[in-house]
Amino acid sequence: MKFLSLAVSLMVSGVPAMAQTEANDTTLTHELQEITIQAPKVIHKADMDLFIPSQSAVENSKNGLQLLNNLMIPSLSVTEALGSIQAAGQSVQIRINGRVSSVDQVRSLLPETIKRVEWIANPGLRYNGANYVLNFIVANPETGGSLMTNAMPALNQAWGNYFADIKLNNGYSQFELWGKFKLTNKMKTHRDYKETFTYPDGTSLTRTETSRGGSMDNSMGNFIASYSYIKPDTTTLMVDLSYFNMFSDKFRYEGLLSLSNGLDDILLTDTHGDLGEKPTLSVYFEQHFANKQMLVVDFSSSLLFGKTYSDYVEQLPGSLDYLNDIHTMIKDRNQVYGIETNYIKNWSKSRLTAGASYTANRNRSVYENLGGAVFHQRQDKVYFFAEYFQRLNKFTITAGMGAQYTDFMFKETGQGSNSWNVRPQATVTYGINQNHQFKLSFESWQSTPSLAETNIAPQQLDGFQWRIGNPNLKTSNSYMLTLRYNFNVPRVSGMFGIRAFTSPNAITPLLYWDDNKLITTYENSNGLKNLSFFIAPQIEVIPKWFVLNCYLQYRMERMNGTGYKLHNNNWSGNITFGVMHWGFVLSGQYVRAQHDLWGEKISWGENISVIDLSYNWQKWQFSAGVILPFGTYDQGSKMLSKWNTNEQHMRLDMRMPYISVSYNLQWGHQKRGARKQVTADANVDSSTAGGR
Repeated sequence: MKFLSLAVSLMVSGVPAMAQTEANDTTLTHELQEITIQAPKVIHKADMDLFIPSQSAVENSKNGLQLLNNLMIPSLSVTEALGSIQAAGQSVQIRINGRVSSVDQVRSLLPETIKRVEWIANPGLRYNGANYVLNFIVANPETGGSLMTNAMPALNQAWGNYFADIKLNNGYSQFELWGKFKLTNKMKTHRDYKETFTYPDGTSLTRTETSRGGSMDNSMGNFIASYSYIKPDTTTLMVDLSYFNMFSDKFRYEGLLSLSNGLDDILLTDTHGDLGEKPTLSVYFEQHFANKQMLVVDFSSSLLFGKTYSDYVEQLPGSLDYLNDIHTMIKDRNQVYGIETNYIKNWSKSRLTAGASYTANRNRSVYENLGGAVFHQRQDKVYFFAEYFQRLNKFTITAGMGAQYTDFMFKETGQGSNSWNVRPQATVTYGINQNHQFKLSFESWQSTPSLAETNIAPQQLDGFQWRIGNPNLKTSNSYMLTLRYNFNVPRVSGMFGIRAFTSPNAITPLLYWDDNKLITTYENSNGLKNLSFFIAPQIEVIPKWFVLNCYLQYRMERMNGTGYKLHNNNWSGNITFGVMHWGFVLSGQYVRAQHDLWGEKISWGENISVIDLSYNWQKWQFSAGVILPFGTYDQGSKMLSKWNTNEQHMRLDMRMPYISVSYNLQWGHQKRGARKQVTADANVDSSTAGGR
């Protein structure tokens, strides 16, 4: 019936479905002779998919993250209890009205204010290398404001998430204060670890570690104060001042170590972690001109005052002497400045976007374990791009070219490198109709070497292993070709497709022996290639009551570096369900982590399951659930080098029952919210202390 209503509406308006312009910030509805005709909640456009929240999804949500979970976007994995959003095992760039934001800021959104969610599976050049983009279009009160609080403690662990948000509005101005605290204190951990070292002469040594327990701390806080001046379609000014503090990020493992050469019962303690604080300033300005022209400028700056440390101790029982006693302490005082300017010109069926950005990193690291040695690294990045979008009946084409110049150098040695890299990108979309669409996209991006990968200061990891950066690394290139088919049929929507990826000079670890030391450095490898097949359906099992969402991927990988050729094939995916009725929401999720081959190591993330039952009552929401009600938490890696083979499993006591209480209050009238068009790159770099 919805599709028939849409067809009638389009015939009356005389606008073909595929020529539909981008929706405004109100609702996708047409009123005809007192009959409201509503468009489908999923609209496939050439450059994005639009998800319109249904009334039942809004009514059964008390925050933006829960609403996102209730939308059941195909291929998207939302774990509300842990505050994570991923797609196909990769990170997702979160935006609110076009502005880069965090998962916690999404959690603070009131569902009633979210007009639509834009899902961009193949971001263009203006997004500067993002894997995926999720943009929430939000309308804010014109007068009055809103208040939102949430507390989610675990019942059997010192773990929880707590935040509060308040917004005050007056005409074109809005003031916001937002704060969040995440607690993880002394969570029990275990590590299973076994490795074999093979020397150049063919002899080998095997070390087996039996866990004696351990603990993990991961507590942090964030505070944001912001001001925005929004005069729709004319002028937008936004200023944010934020402060982040990592109170404790510490992993401590204790084990009993035995060696194949006869040494047994070695007491092992392995501790590593991070501390630090990061203030950030962001200023955004947008000005509209005649003839659908727009100029946008974004500036961002961050400072990092941080410490990263690692302590590795081996000791025989009852002995006062240490077999190995290794301590690393690095203090960072790093800063980054980024500015980006874009010019955007729209026509009826086309759009031109051109821009330039500059990012400057200035890093200063003090190695206390090396007698206070100081290292300075300078990194500058300049990026230019132009992108053009054109509709041609049932076809739409987006094509563009970017160019990036990267230059970095160590002051103490004068070592470094610079390079120019081009970034072509194109997408062709063919829409059979509103419900069936093919999309072929080609993307490319660059990855600059990190501070940890280029710093020449030697770090000892344990009794055998050291790490030394390579200042001669070059910026690496990545290319991806994706073919998707999007479909909408009664009660089922989703997509399936194939994706090919290659990074011919990927920056990966490289192992080699230097006397009796196994050194890990980094190289521009001979390349990574993978091929993925994926399908992601969303099924309305019982309309407005029971929704099922699935994502399944099979990936084949090949990695080629100095002295090795490796391959890896694996399945990954997730399944989510939601049952909503009478104010109750029962939801569940299972995630099978993707296994990634990078260099000579296969790594995998968290296999997670969650069950949650919530009830909405007026401005309150009460919920209870269990994290990992079945299965075992397992995050780890497998090393496949000819010099070192090992397998590591980190296990946490993650079977945690929890409760959650939320309170939402809003007052005032609605207006259209600001939409940030660009975001300057200002991610401050940091050192990484050694750790096995």
